[in-house]
Amino acid sequence: MASRCWRWWGWSAWPRTRLPPAGSTPSFCHHFSTQEKTPQICVVGSGPAGFYTAQHLLKNVINTFTQTAHSGRCAFWGNVEVGRDVTVPELQEAYHAVVLSYGAEDHRALEIPGEELPGVCSARAFVGWYNGLPENQELEPDLSCDTAVILGQGNVALDVARILLTPPEHLERTDITKAALGVLRQSRVKTVWLVGRRGPLQVAFTIKELREMIQLPGARPILDPVDFLGLQDKIKEVPRPRKRLTELLLRTATEKPGPAEAARQASASRAWGLRFFRSPQQVLPSPDGRRAAGVRLAVTRLEGVDEATRAVPTGDMEDLPCGLVLSSIGYKSRPVDPSVPFDSKLGVIPNVEGRVMDVPGLYCSGWVKRGPTGVIATTMTDSFLTGQMLLQDLKAGLLPSGPRPGYAAIQALLSSRGVRPVSFSDWEKLDAEEVARGQGTGKPREKLVDPQEMLRLLGH
Repeated sequence: MASRCWRWWGWSAWPRTRLPPAGSTPSFCHHFSTQEKTPQICVVGSGPAGFYTAQHLLKNVINTFTQTAHSGRCAFWGNVEVGRDVTVPELQEAYHAVVLSYGAEDHRALEIPGEELPGVCSARAFVGWYNGLPENQELEPDLSCDTAVILGQGNVALDVARILLTPPEHLERTDITKAALGVLRQSRVKTVWLVGRRGPLQVAFTIKELREMIQLPGARPILDPVDFLGLQDKIKEVPRPRKRLTELLLRTATEKPGPAEAARQASASRAWGLRFFRSPQQVLPSPDGRRAAGVRLAVTRLEGVDEATRAVPTGDMEDLPCGLVLSSIGYKSRPVDPSVPFDSKLGVIPNVEGRVMDVPGLYCSGWVKRGPTGVIATTMTDSFLTGQMLLQDLKAGLLPSGPRPGYAAIQALLSSRGVRPVSFSDWEKLDAEEVARGQGTGKPREKLVDPQEMLRLLGH
């Protein structure tokens, strides 16, 4: 069986006409088989959810994303935006089934006064900026301040803090963009606070990312031992991953470091800290009202137990001065097409085990299916389940009968609209160009950040 995959804005921070660097994920369109009588399946999105769904539909014979894209039963088409260049109903006319796997490309707003001030931006946009996402290249973050505040305590928040505090000479050897590296060289940020509404037991980051932050060269952690009082007893019954994470936080906050670590921390010129039990109420303006100068926080306490634990305000407030505010309170999906049901409150496509409700032949996987939660392994399991449901429906005769034209029909539509799709071999040319540009400076690659330059290099 075969599947043609579609590419809409896929996942994370990668330009639309190419896949991300090795170990990351691409944007692409799969198509199973080239014969009209063979089931034609379109996967919209080329992040982990899209690739894992395609992989399962190809019967798990293929076990890497690149091999999936190279399969004779799968075609990649980039530089196509579903909802703009082609509609979902048009895809449904051309294919026996369509799977929406386009991820969560928007961020959740803070919805507090002052959020619109210069000096406030989403962590998602900041990550897109330093990773080379074309739509974020005009961000121009002002890093002339001493203190930055990140609202959120997940892995993205830690990633942003790490980039802000890593010595530029260490970043030189990564695939961070040339423009971002230039701005970070001039950064005057010395302290980064990561603020969360709840406590140490509820942080959303994982132990690997925390360990990297604790060991970050030139930076020391700031943790208040008071936040960890009584925690030793509470962690006895929690699941092992959460217990290990909390124990690491507890040791870092309360134990005296050894001589080598103490010397490292003493010589550190930068610092990062976790502020627990604080909920943002307002971004405070500078005296002239022209930019952010701090965040007003409500002090909170926890009510409830286990999953029902929630933060409630105590009535106390405190102001945290800063010159940069980065919001990292979660991602959300956008509706892709008016014809597709969408729950705007939850930010997902209503579905049952990946089958879009009330729309036969339409499926979803990944974050647009379940919300922006979990890690890559979660998405893999989730996507395989959607693929399994689709194959069950195909076997049961629940998908449209008769031949479908597949990509041939879509290609004609795109051509008539002046859209030039990018193939996987095109993407590999861009990938090779990035690697070649990076070699001269000792980087893994120098990312192409201008879609028009990408298309020129391909002769489009």
